[in-house]
Amino acid sequence: MIDPMPQSASLQSTSLAPSPWVCRFAELIPAGGDVLDLACGSGRHARYLAERGFRVEAVDRDESQLSRIAGLPGIDTRAADLEGGPWPYFGRQFDGVVVTHYLWRPLMPSLMACLAEGGTLIYETFMLGNERFGKPANPQFLLRPGELLDLMHKRFTVVAFEQGEVDRPWPAVVQRICACRRRQVSLPGCGGPGD
Repeated sequence: MIDPMPQSASLQSTSLAPSPWVCRFAELIPAGGDVLDLACGSGRHARYLAERGFRVEAVDRDESQLSRIAGLPGIDTRAADLEGGPWPYFGRQFDGVVVTHYLWRPLMPSLMACLAEGGTLIYETFMLGNERFGKPANPQFLLRPGELLDLMHKRFTVVAFEQGEVDRPWPAVVQRICACRRRQVSLPGCGGPGD
């Protein structure tokens, strides 16, 4: 079982709380950079990142969800059908890409291509085994063991990878990765050699 990152009781009780995985690795995104929050839902990560000085593009197909964050400083919203429409970011690059609780495999090549050199990918979603706990239960929306690692190939430096069962904020089986495109990094909160 994965020991999830600790978070305060007040953050656990709200759906607007950012994922501890995203919080842990957000500082690896180049400071002040452009970040894509893919399938952003209520915009909890877009808010968190904008408050930390990033310029965030929050995309989702649900315009009512996007309206909750439209007009907030540092956040641009875009309504787009990521599964049925064209990829809205051809030719665009981001310093960070954040994806949580979303998987649409046909987008993966485009998603990886939009991460700029030196950029950081933070990805966390459900994997096989989650069907024991409810939705999502369709294998089409569940990662296979090690699938995110397999996508990294030689273009990315994997900073952290976890997969397995968690009990917070609710019981689930997840897979998560933080990877940087062709750069070496120091882990958040850790000094460099000799420290």
